Amino acid sequence: MIAETPIKKQEVMTFKDLLTKIENGILTITINRPAKLNALNKIMVLEIGQAIKWAVENPEVRGIIITGAGKESFVSGADITEFIGKTPEEGMSMARLGQATFKSIENSPKPVIAAVNGYALGGGCELAMSCHLRVASENATFGQPEVNIGVIAGYGGTQNLIQCIGKTKAMELHLTGDIISAEQALKFGLVNYVTTQEQLIPKCVAILEKIKTKSPKAVGGAIAAMNAFFKHGVDGFQVEVNEFGKCFSYEDVKEGTSAFIEKRKPNFSGK
Repeated sequence: MIAETPIKKQEVMTFKDLLTKIENGILTITINRPAKLNALNKIMVLEIGQAIKWAVENPEVRGIIITGAGKESFVSGADITEFIGKTPEEGMSMARLGQATFKSIENSPKPVIAAVNGYALGGGCELAMSCHLRVASENATFGQPEVNIGVIAGYGGTQNLIQCIGKTKAMELHLTGDIISAEQALKFGLVNYVTTQEQLIPKCVAILEKIKTKSPKAVGGAIAAMNAFFKHGVDGFQVEVNEFGKCFSYEDVKEGTSAFIEKRKPNFSGK
């Protein structure tokens, strides 16, 4: 494994509505508006994008966890007060910003796990779906209830929920605004695991610790190739060919194959 020196607390970016900490190469981003059930506003969306960009560019970061402050809510949705008086053009601008931020999470070459600790509704469900993996606490709930206030999902929810659970059930949830439990989300394939509140973050850390033993280059290549499946006009098989070929330019493939032949654990450098 790569020798890592945790970044000191003061070296992590500071934000208005996010808490950040890094330990053993894992950056935890906590949405911190508990009085508003961690509802997303424009500042928070911008800050999430900034935090992800910082993490991707920081060589010390090997994985990312996104969660919400408290035990009641991951992200309860968008801050509806920001919808008041918006023009169609302003609404489209809001959606573009949200989609761009969540795309930056989806396209991160470093694994991102959503630790869903309560409500994940509207923008919260969209934020969770932008992450590569999702772990939910037993009290978590999911849904796209935007139709209840006369709008639709705008941060990628109409597209990503179909990818996660299929068109039939996704259509039902978007049109009815129904909310589903953590166990239902697990059944539908929306989340990877359901845990207790106490085990939520430790489970996410355990997953990332396992991923950290793999080649960072291979992990990033796998993410890029799988994301290509959902991109219109992109040949995912060709992306796979390209990413597979790239692996042979890295030192990690030499280390991995040598370790396999020598029957030892690989020591990936990430180079």
